[in-house]
Amino acid sequence: MRSYRSLFRTPEFTPFLLSFGASAAAQTIGALALGTLVFRATGSPLLSAVSMFGPQLAQLLGGALLLSAADRLPPRAILSGLGLAFAAGTAVLALPGLPIWAVFAVLLAQGLIASLGGGVRGGLLTEILTKDGYVLGRSVYNMLWGLTQITGFATGGALLTLLSPHTCLLVAAGFYLLSAVITRLGLTARPPRSTGRPSISATWRTNALLWSSRPRRLAYLGLWVPNGLVVGGDSLYISYAPDHAGTLYACGALGMLAGDLAIGRLVPPALRPRLATPLRLLLAAPYLFFFLHPNVIWSAVAATTASIGFAAGLVLQERLMSHTPDDLTGQALGLHGTGMVAMQGLSALIAGALAHLTSPATAITLMAAASIVTTLALARPALETSKL
Repeated sequence: MRSYRSLFRTPEFTPFLLSFGASAAAQTIGALALGTLVFRATGSPLLSAVSMFGPQLAQLLGGALLLSAADRLPPRAILSGLGLAFAAGTAVLALPGLPIWAVFAVLLAQGLIASLGGGVRGGLLTEILTKDGYVLGRSVYNMLWGLTQITGFATGGALLTLLSPHTCLLVAAGFYLLSAVITRLGLTARPPRSTGRPSISATWRTNALLWSSRPRRLAYLGLWVPNGLVVGGDSLYISYAPDHAGTLYACGALGMLAGDLAIGRLVPPALRPRLATPLRLLLAAPYLFFFLHPNVIWSAVAATTASIGFAAGLVLQERLMSHTPDDLTGQALGLHGTGMVAMQGLSALIAGALAHLTSPATAITLMAAASIVTTLALARPALETSKL
């Protein structure tokens, strides 16, 4: 499957994308509104960064306890339930006067249940599409995420000039509700991909099995660490440029869209495996210039250029799927998603602490440098494994 026409002729692919798009719009608008709300209330770069990306750290616990459900429960029911749960939780966050500790309690709960979302969506995509269409389909999925981030952060930034953060959070809750409705009405009820009851022990056993393979382990580390460190730096946009954070996030999303388009549609499949390391280096290198405290225009150029490197995720996901049995794809992708966002949350915490001790610009530079060092350390083991 090498054309967008054949992709969109595939039954259920369009409602699958629309459901994800509504959820992504909710996430971008809601995260920007919440980060702004916390920064205005506390003046803390650390708490602002953690409010936007810290819930992802909670997904690490969810991934350790709940991931077996990604292959052992009906996907439509899980995705519909997640949409409703996030709509309710975001509406609670919109309550005026909610204490900061209560905000983070809600975010913790959302992070736990969100650990299922990536695995369920990823596994469902492998059922909707054939294997030869996965990279193209995933690139469209990622491009939609990029487009939604561009419009979501731009719209969120505009809404915050007209409305309060509380009202913007209610808008986000409405998008989550829309995602649940599209999922319920647009997707077919499917049986679970794997037999057995979901349980903590089943989650641990399968996670251990997935981690035991060296090629899968290297793919996971490549997907999690360089990406997470850069996103940790990105979490400081609000404290780095309070009046232009939406612009920087939107420019980053534009770069991500361009990278996914190039890797998913334009780059020949035979060439893709060679691009993992160069793309991960591109993901971090432009942020090294933030130590010069560039103005908003040059910061936007750096964010756009660097974010092309997020396309390394497509290359590494394809590598991960080539080493994973079909009945474990949901949990394998769920483990990828959980580890990735947990690393992003941890990195946001580290970046926020560095910014508190130094400055947002210095912290962004240090996180980018750490990402480059990690990529270079992983490059040789990955090359040796690919030759086996």
